[in-house]
Amino acid sequence: MRKVMGALFKAHSIKKTSRTLSQLSSEKANSFNYVIVGAGSAGCVLANRLTEDPLSTVLLLEAGPKDTLIGSKRLMWKIHMPAALTYNLCDEKYNWYYHTTAQKHMDNRIMYWPRGRVWGGSSSLNAMVYIRGHAEDYNRWSREGAVGWDYEHCLPYFKKAQKHELGPDLYRGGNGPLYVSRGKTNHPLHHAFLEATQQAGYPFTDDMNGYQQEGFGWMDMTVHQGQRWSTASAYLRPALSRPNLSVAEKTLVTKILFQETKAIGVEYVKNGQSKKAFASKDVILSGGAINSPQLLMLSGIGNADDLKKLGIPVVCHLPGVGQNLQDHLEVYVQQKCTKPVTLYNAQKPVNMVRIGLEWLWKFTGEGATAHLESGGFIRSEPGVPHPDIQFHFLPSQVIDHGRVASTMEAYQVHVGPMRTTSVGWLKLKSTDPNDHPIIEPNYMSTERDIWEFRQCIKLTREIFAQKAFEKFRGPEIQPGNHVQSDKEIDAFVRQKADSAYHPSCTCKMGQLSDSTAVVDSQTKVIGVENLRVVDASIMPSVVSGNLNAPTIMIAEKAADIIKGLPSLQEKNVPVYKPKTLETQR
Repeated sequence: MRKVMGALFKAHSIKKTSRTLSQLSSEKANSFNYVIVGAGSAGCVLANRLTEDPLSTVLLLEAGPKDTLIGSKRLMWKIHMPAALTYNLCDEKYNWYYHTTAQKHMDNRIMYWPRGRVWGGSSSLNAMVYIRGHAEDYNRWSREGAVGWDYEHCLPYFKKAQKHELGPDLYRGGNGPLYVSRGKTNHPLHHAFLEATQQAGYPFTDDMNGYQQEGFGWMDMTVHQGQRWSTASAYLRPALSRPNLSVAEKTLVTKILFQETKAIGVEYVKNGQSKKAFASKDVILSGGAINSPQLLMLSGIGNADDLKKLGIPVVCHLPGVGQNLQDHLEVYVQQKCTKPVTLYNAQKPVNMVRIGLEWLWKFTGEGATAHLESGGFIRSEPGVPHPDIQFHFLPSQVIDHGRVASTMEAYQVHVGPMRTTSVGWLKLKSTDPNDHPIIEPNYMSTERDIWEFRQCIKLTREIFAQKAFEKFRGPEIQPGNHVQSDKEIDAFVRQKADSAYHPSCTCKMGQLSDSTAVVDSQTKVIGVENLRVVDASIMPSVVSGNLNAPTIMIAEKAADIIKGLPSLQEKNVPVYKPKTLETQR
């Protein structure tokens, strides 16, 4: 009997030991120095920069699919053909397809928020406009508590990322992985727009990302040799051959794993199975301004009262998570065109086939641009220190995010305020990671925002009324001539303004003394260890422009911080200031 019991006991302990050993070995096999959540605009940059050191191992997890099919970009033309950009704004294949709550200051409209869910993230869905914002945005960040993130510490990282087709200068980079180019169509309506802005008394700027943002000019685009140049193309693909980088797609991270307050890894679902991955140095969230705060809250980091209501065990009470939500709204001012020079003809099925075939064959033609080739920045009124209104000009008509086909020869400008005073929030709907959070941008909730939008309409109409447009100008389609009084303009904005797709600031960077800060200036989540957030959510306030270039810069700068390198710095780089603030232009 004793022998039998002894044998059973021995077998049981061997089984137990082997189970512990297999658990340990699977943990080891699934253990990395860094686990990055989200292969978007920031995550791809980090994956590349952190694996430059062959001793650093990185696991990059992406909820969406790859951006190629059997290694081919042509087979995924909806992503890589610049002119096809509206296709992916219209379906859920590569897109989180978020919606806001009903907006009480905008006739209770529910607003549509596309966000990238694919390699490259929103840089695989966006309109490829490369805009950095104004130097003063970054100096303001520094004053708001993001110490070391002023312009002189950010400019070198914009340059490090960039390879501009016009070559390097004091502001442009020449050796980075991110190709940036100018439009090639030479379209007569872009020329008319730029001429009209000068007739209206605004300056021409030859580089709105350089010395002078204020004025109108040719826009920079993340397009290279006729193809979209997302962060997946710029940063991720060149790093895929490195043995120290592992990438998993169609993988939803559901939870950050903690040992007390130390992040040790993540739990994720792939092919319906729950798995774990461990990080010996850092778990880095790069899911963007919606997914990063959502994952923090699901993992017990956020407002303790909200978490307790959902039965989520609190790891750290951090009330700023999901708060401070900022975005840009814009409206389309549309004018009928009297000459058949717009993109209306190009959108007819037979011409779309021809344009598509030329692009598939040579990556050239009308498919090789997003057509947003000119634009600019102005000040809404005297006394405003740097531009707070942005314009994108398009020789075409867009209806409902491109989900409805254009109906006529028309051109339009996308216009909106850059430093909105309306601030919102997002919260968990439930503990299910598949449930989208409640998104409350609180649009148009301040008098200042309402006034700025009136200015946007009035100043745009003034530009469209200039002599340069005389030979093209038909009747105004939108708002339409019947919309004249402030009251009528306000009603139009409530009905027609839409997101410019720039959600940000929901895990804001700040000082430890700031109870609303979520990360410190080293990108570390406050109150826990080994956890960082690196994406547009850590902006203390939204920048005056599009968000893709700043998000890439944030990741470039964060990579140096994570590696323990001193920050790059360029002192005393000159920045344009208006001669007087007593006039609006």
